[in-house]
Order: sequence, then structure tokens, then C-alpha cells
Amino acid sequence: MWYTVAVPRELSAGGVVVRRLHGRWVLAAIRPAGKPPGVWALPKGMIDAGERPEAAAVREVAEETGVEGELVAKLGGVRYVYTRRGERVFKAVSFYLLRYRRGRLGDLAPAQRREVASVKWLPLDDAPGLLAYRGEREIAAAAATVLAGGDAAL
Repeated sequence: MWYTVAVPRELSAGGVVVRRLHGRWVLAAIRPAGKPPGVWALPKGMIDAGERPEAAAVREVAEETGVEGELVAKLGGVRYVYTRRGERVFKAVSFYLLRYRRGRLGDLAPAQRREVASVKWLPLDDAPGLLAYRGEREIAAAAATVLAGGDAAL
């Protein structure tokens, strides 16, 4: 007899917020709290009830980086399984390209310091080698491809 076990599912959204600094594209990356130095990730988080993924991405970027971004395009998604308190969880994250609008990197609310240890601008060209997670490296590469296409919106 076969039994199926329901795996909890999480739907999240995140963003690659970019700007030009010193003539090159950079993206805002976070070091999640509890991770060692050098572990860089893209800002992301849960989609609230009734919230659109695009809005969640913009909100999460602002909460986790301190900067505001404007939605440009959807970049793609990442799916993975992780373990939380001994239970496997299936997670799907939709990522969006955002253009930097305003704000100061690292200007976080005190409550966010429990989630985010530090924030840094990373050169976009180097991000696929600097981000810790394969799926996020692929998303950064997709952002570089969009920007290389000379999108007039940026």
C-alpha cells in the first residue's frame, strides 16, 4: 500500500535590483543572518495573502536591502526543497528585475536585522560567481542578458 505525504509548499518572490555605479551594472545582494561571510543571496520572501508576486518582490527588496526598485520584467523562477525543523518544504521563488529608484543600501528596519546580516552592491558581471545558490546565479545571469540587450526602460 502506498501512502503520500503532503510536502508543505512556500511561494516567494524576489528581486534583482540593479543600478549603474562607476560605469558598470551592480546588483544588491544580501548575506542572510546566520550564514558565514561570503555567502551572498538575492533578496526574497514570502508572498502575503492577496499580494501579487511582483508587488512582493518590490516589497522584499525594500525590506531586505533598504533600497526601492521599480519593476522592469520577470526574470524567471527557482524551485528547490529545503528542510525546516526536520520537515522537507518545497519552495518556488519568482524573480523580477528591478531598476533602482532611491534609498540607501543597508538602511534596514531593526526587525530586518534578524533576517539580514549585511547588504552589498555586487558587480552584475561577477554575481554569477559570487552568489551562493545555483538558481540565483542563473537568475543574475538572466538579468545580465536583459541588460546587455540595451533595454530602453533602464
